[in-house]
Amino acid sequence: MNYIDKKVSVKRAISILSKNGIQVDDKEALTIIDFLYLMAKNYRIFKEGQISKSKGEIEP
Repeated sequence: MNYIDKKVSVKRAISILSKNGIQVDDKEALTIIDFLYLMAKNYRIFKEGQISKSKGEIEP
């Protein structure tokens, strides 16, 4: 997956993980970043759906 507006670089992800005792290479860090962006995207969509339901929208 390619996200245009990535705010976290691979080097930064490696650095953060390393501080927590997790050693990864560039490919693994990119996979982790992609996964976290996907989770954030799905959470945002879920949250928007919850807001719509609370306003009384009818589900299809």
